[in-house]
Amino acid sequence: MAVIEDPAAAEVSLDPIRARLLAELAEPASATMLAARVDLPRQKVNYHLRALEAHGLVELVEERRKGNVTERMMRATASSYVISPAALAAVQPDPAQSPDRLSARWLLAVAGRLVRDVGLLITGAAKAKQRVATFALDGEVRFASPADRAAFAEELTTAITTLVGKYHDEAAEKGRGYRVVVAVHPSIPEETASGA
Repeated sequence: MAVIEDPAAAEVSLDPIRARLLAELAEPASATMLAARVDLPRQKVNYHLRALEAHGLVELVEERRKGNVTERMMRATASSYVISPAALAAVQPDPAQSPDRLSARWLLAVAGRLVRDVGLLITGAAKAKQRVATFALDGEVRFASPADRAAFAEELTTAITTLVGKYHDEAAEKGRGYRVVVAVHPSIPEETASGA
């Protein structure tokens, strides 16, 4: 997975034709091969590939000589991409602007910050050839009533606050700070989320 932080790279990746080419380039292919798959002229595919390559979204795997022509085999630099809110720095969400923990907009701002921060960590770790120590928990719960949902949120807050109090050590000289994000929101049916 790659995180796109550059606004120009984000713009390039959002073009429908280029997004399709990125998907097709999970396995190496040439402009000629791609042109047949996406039903576009080779020259147009080449144009889009150069734009993707200029922004580091695709890379040259090998060059093959075919008569008087050199065929460039390209591959996507990642199997999936996420656009960081940092790509829209001037308008990226800021949880501090409306810190209402019951607001869906605040939740979205926190999620945006999470994408931005983890994206920066992934980029930095890749450059340093290291891994990032993270943990995520994902699950679903069905509440019988709004009162049960509110009670769950209160118990969850108490449990997380207790855990943070137990393990947080402000005086740890070599300690590293970690952000804890816990979110509860209504589930979206998979067919709705995937656009089916």
